[in-house]
Amino acid sequence: MPKQAISRNSLSVIALLWLTTGVEPAAAGLTQDIEDALNFYHYGHNGAIKFDLNYRYENVNQDAGITQTANANTARLRLGFLTPKFYDLQAYAEYEGNLAMQDEYNDTLLTGNALYSRVADPDRSELNQFWLAYTGITDNIVKVGRQRIKLDDDRFIGNVGWRQLEATYDSVLITHNNNTLFGLVANVGYLANVQTFTGLTENVEAPILNLNYKMGDLGNVVGYGYWLDYTERENYEKSNQTYGLRMACCAKPLESYKLSDHFGWVYTAEWSHQSDYGHGAVAYDADRYNLMSGISAYGVLFQGAMEQLDGLGVNQHFDTPLGTNHAFQGWADLFLITPNNGIRDVFGSVIVPFQRGDLVFTGVYHDFSDDTGRLDYGNEWDFQVLKKFGKHYSVLAKYATYNAGATPAYATASTDTQKIWLQGNISF
Repeated sequence: MPKQAISRNSLSVIALLWLTTGVEPAAAGLTQDIEDALNFYHYGHNGAIKFDLNYRYENVNQDAGITQTANANTARLRLGFLTPKFYDLQAYAEYEGNLAMQDEYNDTLLTGNALYSRVADPDRSELNQFWLAYTGITDNIVKVGRQRIKLDDDRFIGNVGWRQLEATYDSVLITHNNNTLFGLVANVGYLANVQTFTGLTENVEAPILNLNYKMGDLGNVVGYGYWLDYTERENYEKSNQTYGLRMACCAKPLESYKLSDHFGWVYTAEWSHQSDYGHGAVAYDADRYNLMSGISAYGVLFQGAMEQLDGLGVNQHFDTPLGTNHAFQGWADLFLITPNNGIRDVFGSVIVPFQRGDLVFTGVYHDFSDDTGRLDYGNEWDFQVLKKFGKHYSVLAKYATYNAGATPAYATASTDTQKIWLQGNISF
């Protein structure tokens, strides 16, 4: 490894260790002062300045020798201004910029770095959010403009929150929340443009509908429909329409349905159907199955699950182009696009909290095959340690290792891959 790379990586580790050991005691007396400075009142209503700084070192090593090992040192800043409410109106504007302090990686945009493995965090600045919200109708919020949208587990509509630059939507979104009468949260919207996590803009005409009914402590029942019509020729194949039904408990990672003082149960049962729509040129019908069951014992959560996305050939597979796909089918990101023969992901995980949940260890094992289970795509181990210091500071170490199977799904999944992440975050 070049001497310059070693120096930069050493600085990265030093910075992360400083955050780990120094933030909590040093920030204990300062945090409240910062909160008071960033939050303000005007005519009795709240306003705020939002601040989020995220440093990350990412290393990607692929054994095939086709690409060089990637080393990415990046720092992302989000800076936003939320106005106080005025006659039930409130506005928000947010800048987002990612600085590449070490560019030995393929950021998907600069062809000069194509010899390196991919790290999809380009050096860019952008207007991340710019919206106006109206709350004058009881139990409703109407939000217009560029905004972050996250529905359910982000599988179909999400912000790709793991990447340094997130995905946001030029859209109209109406959220109806009536917990007292029906326990129903309804999201009805229309997406016009997608600002992707690589900073590019994709044009889409997409009505969306998501109805979420809370069944008390048993969890939620969700029905949804998404109609995505991409209007640029290079994206026509992403067009699809999806309908689905989901039952799940619970929304947060360590929540569960209590069976006793020390034991709980979690589950997900979901079915979705997808077909061609709009500018999609190839007719197809494909299904998705998402099943999970787990038990919590003395705070430790064990889960077993299977997610299957069917595939019938080229441009005839179940896809989620607006989803936060990093959270599914392995953190190594080898299956962001569904293979032509579909994919079946059988996996198990364990989540272990320490220090009353401020320190959390997560381990996951994945076994990948086609949607029939006959073709071996490979397997993957994922590990993560997250340490929080109150509400505003955190550090993370994360590791993924993918072992290619006998029948690779496609070229990008044909080689063993190892990824390492170190991250520190400050957010107000």
